[in-house]
Amino acid sequence: MSGQQRRPRHPQGQGAPGSDRRGSSRSGGQPSRTVQPSRAVQPARRVAYDVLRAVSDSDAYANLLLPSAIVDAGLSTQDAALATELAYGTLRRRGMYDAIIEAAADRDTASIDPAVLDALRLAVHQLLATRVASHAAVNESVNLAADAQGRGAASFTNAVLRRIARETPGEWQERIERSARSDDERLSLRTAHPVWVIRALRRALAAEGRADELEALLEADNVSPEVTLVALPGLAEQGEPRRPYAATAFGSPGGDPHRIVAGSGGKVRVQDEGSQLVALALAAAAPIRSGERWLDLCAGPGGKTALLAAIAAQHGALLEANEIIPARAGLVRNALRPVPGDVVVDEEDGRTLARDRAGQYDRILVDAPCTGLGALRRRPEARWRKTPADVAELVPLQEELLSAAVEALAPGGIVAYVTCSPHLAETTGVVQEVLRGRTDLHELDARAVLTHIAQSPIDLGTRDDQPDGGSAQLWPHRHGTDAMFLALLQRTAADPAATAPGDAAGKGE
Repeated sequence: MSGQQRRPRHPQGQGAPGSDRRGSSRSGGQPSRTVQPSRAVQPARRVAYDVLRAVSDSDAYANLLLPSAIVDAGLSTQDAALATELAYGTLRRRGMYDAIIEAAADRDTASIDPAVLDALRLAVHQLLATRVASHAAVNESVNLAADAQGRGAASFTNAVLRRIARETPGEWQERIERSARSDDERLSLRTAHPVWVIRALRRALAAEGRADELEALLEADNVSPEVTLVALPGLAEQGEPRRPYAATAFGSPGGDPHRIVAGSGGKVRVQDEGSQLVALALAAAAPIRSGERWLDLCAGPGGKTALLAAIAAQHGALLEANEIIPARAGLVRNALRPVPGDVVVDEEDGRTLARDRAGQYDRILVDAPCTGLGALRRRPEARWRKTPADVAELVPLQEELLSAAVEALAPGGIVAYVTCSPHLAETTGVVQEVLRGRTDLHELDARAVLTHIAQSPIDLGTRDDQPDGGSAQLWPHRHGTDAMFLALLQRTAADPAATAPGDAAGKGE
């Protein structure tokens, strides 16, 4: 459902004579010096470039591909850090860098061969946003272009990068912003976020009366997040340094976190604190009774599933999981291996599975497929992949999954609706649509539940349409987490005394 988003053409890139897709220098002017490529490229840059190519050509996910690429290349700790900064930094600011490349090349990026364009992007990031020596950035990207398309591409790349290197980052920023037609376009070029994303984030913040925090949020999106780990309850102890909110979360003590995960046998895992909090909130929304039946309806890749399974095991509850994509279902099973007991993982359409099991579950997690706009700091390419059309496609699916989950609830049962997106259409819009006209369903105070389980005070704001509580929105700039959304809905109990909504099952569980 995602599609690569192209930036609009800039005036500097129009009408370039003799342009073609090989990236030759004919339309870019004569280079000041043509470099005959030796094809020598430092391993960290090669890894970063290969990741860029996979993202461009195959819609690969950088956060999944890069760790294995680093291991396969045998990079040292220092080179692994460099490869990570080059790949993530280039992907994160791609829109800004494309505008600079268009101005320097006097052509639209759509007319440049994709492999050459990725070499240019990689070099521009080094020239304008790092302390890498200019000659190394230029020469090695010229070699990458030569490998991809030959001498003509190498000459073109050399010419463009020499032009870019002659001006400072501030001068380039001022130049590209002059081409903007609105304040939002200028902000887009300055913060490397598509205009539609900026407007969606502004609306979500404005719903809490905090539209003035937009630039702080955009800045937070462009900073790599700290590594956060989860200690599965009853199986591992929370380490140090502790994170402020989730009783299961702690920071990486340094070194490769995957070694910590492997050393724990998977009982400690890498997981954003916000992701932990929404799973903990479902468990804490009402006291847990032995024998409860739980369902993780959209379980892949399994982080929340494992956390819920560990809590369920502590309280004598039974967890089941479902993930329609087989490869992701495999990740769920792998995440569950450290947890005692046998968690069944089905591979069905969640809507069908939930409707076929009407009235059977006491707690259901619907971690719905979404645009992922809340995780742009850890998935830097997502901002350029998604378009407003993706929202229009996803919202009906989100509504159908949540509606089906409600039907699968037993009387008094609770469903947690979660998205890693703050987009109002994917969050409160979906919840309001599902609640519309139903008398057997009401919304619990998710903010009160999160406030109760948080280990230190947590500022969740207020909403004009929910003055007395309701859904909760986490934010990178405010909480240091992904922008996770949480709503808790409860099916009317047959016996009103059967449950105690909002009465926590245990602090931090």
